[in-house]
Amino acid sequence: MIQTQNRLFNFTALIIVANLIMYGVQNSTQNGILYYGLNPLFFEYGFHHQLLSTMFVHGGFFHIFMNMFVLFQFGNMIEPYLGSVKYLILYFVGGIFTSIGSLAYMYFTGDWANLVGASGAISVLFGWYALRNRSERKAVVIWILLISFAPLLLGMPVAWYAHLIGFVIGWVMGYIL
Repeated sequence: MIQTQNRLFNFTALIIVANLIMYGVQNSTQNGILYYGLNPLFFEYGFHHQLLSTMFVHGGFFHIFMNMFVLFQFGNMIEPYLGSVKYLILYFVGGIFTSIGSLAYMYFTGDWANLVGASGAISVLFGWYALRNRSERKAVVIWILLISFAPLLLGMPVAWYAHLIGFVIGWVMGYIL
């Protein structure tokens, strides 16, 4: 069993609040979703902030609701075990590396999209959890595959590669943290 660490604050709740605030900002700004999402503007105009801001932008109410629901469940389960500092490192550093990996995927395949959502960073949490919890590993792998590919079968756009990249990064970071 993983031992619980002391937390300075509930950062999962703070991340959720930041996502909700950003959702309001993106919807009150013309082209906010393009400015903050991860897309070719990263290269064309040097929008390097997109590596971080993409984790806080969402494609609609259902999108943010689902991501925040999963973050609430998984984040509040993982944060006490890692402690505040390691949890923030896992979420944000892993999320930024997921953005870099997703940007590389889009660049090399030419399959450009406006990448938005916290699911890449949340997938980092899944990867860490799967590495650390052998008894639930198969269930987590099945879940990541479902959230990555089931929407595609329903004709919904989803950045499946961000989920898989995030999962692998979380797994690797599990060895480091």
